[in-house]
Amino acid sequence: MKSKLYLGAAAIALTAGTAHAESLTVFGPWLGPDQAIVEEVLAAFAESSGHDVSYVGSDSFEQQIVVDAEAGSAPNIAIFPQPGLASDMASRGFLTPLEDGTGDWITENYAAGESWVNLGSYAGPDGEEDLYGFFYKVDVKSLVWYVPENFEDMDYEVPQTMEELKALSEQMIEDGETPWCVGLGSGGATGWPATDWVEDLMLRTQPPEVYDQWVSNEMPFDDPAVVGAIEEFGWFIQDDRVAGGRDAVAATDFRDSPKGLFDTPPQCYMHRQASFIPAFFPEGTEVGLDADFFYFPAYEGEDLGQPVLGAGTLWAITNENEAAHDLISFLQTPEAHEIWMARGGFLTPFKGVDTSKFSDEPTRKMNDILLEATTFRFDGSDLMPGGVGAGSFWTGMVDYAGGKDAEAVASDIQDSWDALK
Repeated sequence: MKSKLYLGAAAIALTAGTAHAESLTVFGPWLGPDQAIVEEVLAAFAESSGHDVSYVGSDSFEQQIVVDAEAGSAPNIAIFPQPGLASDMASRGFLTPLEDGTGDWITENYAAGESWVNLGSYAGPDGEEDLYGFFYKVDVKSLVWYVPENFEDMDYEVPQTMEELKALSEQMIEDGETPWCVGLGSGGATGWPATDWVEDLMLRTQPPEVYDQWVSNEMPFDDPAVVGAIEEFGWFIQDDRVAGGRDAVAATDFRDSPKGLFDTPPQCYMHRQASFIPAFFPEGTEVGLDADFFYFPAYEGEDLGQPVLGAGTLWAITNENEAAHDLISFLQTPEAHEIWMARGGFLTPFKGVDTSKFSDEPTRKMNDILLEATTFRFDGSDLMPGGVGAGSFWTGMVDYAGGKDAEAVASDIQDSWDALK
């Protein structure tokens, strides 16, 4: 009942807004097809509210929003691809807290709602924490990709727990097959796919608050909990468990690594990667038929629920007016989500949407993983200082794949973090 009352209040606010329409500027990272879709969403808001809304997209968003804020010419709403920059801007007084009640609405209406409130809450210039960001449009990383025909040929079943996933990996080896394809290559960003593995495994071996302590370095990188997660990743890249053996992991480009699923006979049977990886499948591959996915499962014995690792964009007020608050209210309606759901390339933790509106069955299935999550955490490396999350963490994981000891790797990464302080 509380949810319905709140949505009703939001609708009343939007209707009332038509009596005193304002201009609203929105700045974000989307260009091309995504820009066209977000403009559809904003057009629906403009129609319901009477406000005059314009959107500008840029591939240099992260740099430009800081320049605009410092110059006093920020847009009314900014759409941040990562929480870190939003947190920095909140601390400098460039963001306006969202209206009272927004956090309660998120907690009640988003799956793993407290996770989303925490991700959007930052310390302001006075040091007091407040809710500044509303997440809208999310990506999921906790996925394992496979070819259903390959599983059927070998009579393999999709595992429901991490214990079953490891047992399936061992069964594949007994059958003379190779369970996994893993590739860490990515040019100057080589190593990042392994950071996702470690983050997912941290969430499956430690409580979410420990994950948060690690990401903020409140808990050092060389803590046994982190070393243990790195070694868990090591379990999956042992010579007999990964295509080409462990030495091939760092040398294989992440864009090429899933191709082994489609070879005849298969080079591997499973590939852990985010929702975007089908872009690198062989041309003509139909997700849901030629390839499919399942949730990268949690340990049944750890009792940590169903954690999901991912990313997402958050909307924040960078130049306050009534229309900006009205837009945040509009994002709390099913319509705002269902418009993009019907166009594709959109996931949402909002439990109030009609999931039949998704453009295809695989996306709906992927969104179910998000809706069933008990904990959501943002990609940890994206929240760490650049020199670590996009530096020593990447290179350290390449070193680990190459045979360096996990404790030594973790110690080196912590040293690099200490050097930044």
